[in-house]
Amino acid sequence: MQRTIPLSVRRTNWAWLGTAPFFLFALAFMFLPAWTILSGSFRDASGALTLVNLRDVFQEKILAAYSVSIQLSVVTALVGALVGTLLAYAITWGGLPRSVRSAVITFSSVASNAGGIPLAFAFITLLGRTGVMPKFLKTLGLDLYANGFSIYSLTGLIVTYIYFQFPLMVLIMAPAFDGLKREWREAAENLGGTTFDFWRRVGLPILLPSFLGATVLLFGNAFAAYATAEALTGSKVDVITRIISVQIRGDVMYNPNLSYAISLGMMVVLGVSVFLYVLLQQRTARWLR
Repeated sequence: MQRTIPLSVRRTNWAWLGTAPFFLFALAFMFLPAWTILSGSFRDASGALTLVNLRDVFQEKILAAYSVSIQLSVVTALVGALVGTLLAYAITWGGLPRSVRSAVITFSSVASNAGGIPLAFAFITLLGRTGVMPKFLKTLGLDLYANGFSIYSLTGLIVTYIYFQFPLMVLIMAPAFDGLKREWREAAENLGGTTFDFWRRVGLPILLPSFLGATVLLFGNAFAAYATAEALTGSKVDVITRIISVQIRGDVMYNPNLSYAISLGMMVVLGVSVFLYVLLQQRTARWLR
C-alpha cells in the first residue's frame, strides 16, 4: 500500500534558506545601524533621553553643510543624468558598433564604483595646479587657474563627482533604452510620424520615469559620499558627511550623539530619494517588460 505524504510536508519550501544571507546582511548593515542612529539621536552622553541633539542640528554650520551637500548632489545629478543619458542613447539607438557598447559598459561598471583616495589623487594629478592638464593648457597660452578655478574647491569637487555619476546613469538608462521596442518606431513611421514625433510622443514619455528615478538615485549617491570629498578638499569644503566624521573622531568637537542626529537628517533626505526612485521605477516597469 502506497504511503501518503502529508500535504504540509510536501509543501515545505527550503528555498527560503537561500535568502538567509541576504536577511542577515540587511539586519547587520542596515537595520541595526539605523536603529543605533535613531536611538542615539535622542540620548545624551550619559544615555538619558534628550532633544538637545535635534536642536543642535539647526546650528548655522551644520545647516550650511547640508546646503553644500544638497547643491553638490543636485548639480552632479543633473549633469551626470544628462551626459549619461546621451551616452546611453548613443550606444543603444545610435547605431554604434557593438564593440563600442561593450567598451562603454565596461568603463561605466568600473568608473561608477570609483571613489575615495584613489579618485581624489587621480584628479589632483590631472587637474591640480601642477597637474597634467594645466601644464598642457599653458603650452597653448591658457591658464586654467587664472580665473579662480581650483580642484580643491566646490567646483573641483563637482567635476570629480561627475566622473562617477554619469557612468552610473549609463548603466541605468541603457536597459531602459533597450526596453523601447523598435517596432514602435516603425509603427510611428508607418502612420506618417517623423523621428521627432516618435521621441516626443512615445520614446520620451516612456523613458521619463526611468530618467527621473535614476536622477534621484544619482542625487542620493552624491549626497552620501564622503571619502572623495575628505581626501580632495578636507576642511575647505564642509559637506555634511565630513561634519559627521568630525563629531565622531574629533578631539575638540567630539559629540557622537550629535553625529547620530545629523545622520538621522541624512536618512530622511535619502529615504525620500529612495521612495521617489521606487515610485518612478514602478511607473515605467510595465513598459520595459
